[in-house]
Amino acid sequence: MSNVTPTHNYYLPEPAAYPIIGSVGLLLLLGGFAMWFNDAAVGPWSSAAGLVILTYMMVLWFGKVISESEGGLYTKRVDISYRWSMSWFIFSEVMFFAGFFGALFYARLYSVPELGTLDQKLLWPDFRPDWPTAGPHVGEPFSPMGAWGIPALNTLLLLTSGVTITIAHFGLLQNNRSKLILWLGLTVLLGITFLGFQAYEYSHAYAQGLKLTTGIYGSTFYMLTGFHGFHVTVGTIMLIVIWFRCVKGHFTPDHHFAFEGVAWYWHFVDVVWLFLFIFVYWL
Repeated sequence: MSNVTPTHNYYLPEPAAYPIIGSVGLLLLLGGFAMWFNDAAVGPWSSAAGLVILTYMMVLWFGKVISESEGGLYTKRVDISYRWSMSWFIFSEVMFFAGFFGALFYARLYSVPELGTLDQKLLWPDFRPDWPTAGPHVGEPFSPMGAWGIPALNTLLLLTSGVTITIAHFGLLQNNRSKLILWLGLTVLLGITFLGFQAYEYSHAYAQGLKLTTGIYGSTFYMLTGFHGFHVTVGTIMLIVIWFRCVKGHFTPDHHFAFEGVAWYWHFVDVVWLFLFIFVYWL
């Protein structure tokens, strides 16, 4: 735990190859996906190599940042820059999900009703403008997702996790290490449990005929819930890293932005899920 007070105004890190390594990893990962989707044999291997390189880069880079922070190299200005960076990152994530919610609202309020008007009957005579819809063509039957089962349980889990991470934060501010570790650990367990239930929900939905290709309903359902599940996965990994740092004695009541940044991200994930529960599952 660092109690060193830096004497400089701003910390200028040494040149590093981490951005270049990360760029190579992204190129291999995304290029591999493109080749994979086009049935190229090298696609899966390229994606796997890109994922390994990205993981390697993040472990080294974040490890370097942690050592610099614990070494007392970061000033108040650096702390403020991290806060602004995290704020803009979360704002970009808000816009990311806003685009998908916008597609959902446009389909439900405009596209689907328009396809059911008299003007469209000649083109789509069998189409019924009801939601959820698999599209104008008759395909495999599917069961839409209900709200009052696993989705409601997952809502309870994420809301509870928002409470537990807040209690953990209070423990950190009070310099109560045992309270911090206990409640942060509970937050991690709640996140893992959420992901387990979502995986089970996906397997059940697929068995009931709901697929990504099941019209606009299947597309929007899996894109919104799938990307949210990815964000929960990333958030859970971040929480696990922060938990280990807490166990090692990192952070003080006046020096813990890494914890706060992860907490901001986790609360953002909670809020997005509330919108998903209301507009994807419930209404």
